[in-house]
Amino acid sequence: MTSTAGLWLAVVVSGAYHGLNPGMGWPLAVSSALMEQRQSALWRALAALAGGHFVAMLGVLLPFALMAVLVDYQKEIRIGAALIVIAMGLYIAITRRHPRMLSRIPPSKLALWSFLVALAHGAALMLVPIYLGLCGLDELDAGHRAVSEIMATNGLLVLAVAAIHTAAMILGGGLLAYAVYRWLGLQFLSRSWFNLELIWALSLILVGVLGLWSALG
Repeated sequence: MTSTAGLWLAVVVSGAYHGLNPGMGWPLAVSSALMEQRQSALWRALAALAGGHFVAMLGVLLPFALMAVLVDYQKEIRIGAALIVIAMGLYIAITRRHPRMLSRIPPSKLALWSFLVALAHGAALMLVPIYLGLCGLDELDAGHRAVSEIMATNGLLVLAVAAIHTAAMILGGGLLAYAVYRWLGLQFLSRSWFNLELIWALSLILVGVLGLWSALG
């Protein structure tokens, strides 16, 4: 059985993984700092990326938090969520294409870009099986609690998961962005650019399979 500590660790690790992925935007923070020739531009860009990512996490997790009050169907909800994550991973693995609309968003709307890219790449979906696992590990018997209490508990849990995940995401991406800006330079991007699209897709599938296994188990 998956432990609560293990699931919270998954929230942190997935956040750091998202942050290190260039597709989540840290190169754009480096670009902003280099164009403005000010380090403060790096922090502003990272804050915008964090804000968009956080809202995307909430946007996907909140509907599942509302569905979690249907305790009689908890297993079915977890199975359905796992299958959605697996399907998203398979779609990305097959297509490996970025939505064209993302390239049309101007740099001044970095938070909006971060929000949309987190949705388009399934970053928020990756958290759903983890979140539902945490709901299932609640020591209290949800079936004997008021619906309002369950919703309040789930709402706080959503905020905690989204906040901790986003903090880990921006810490991982921010450290890498700062290192590139201060020491590594653009040569690092040209020589060491890594495309994680296939790995990203496989990680989605893996999280979905683990969520399915946990729900069935």
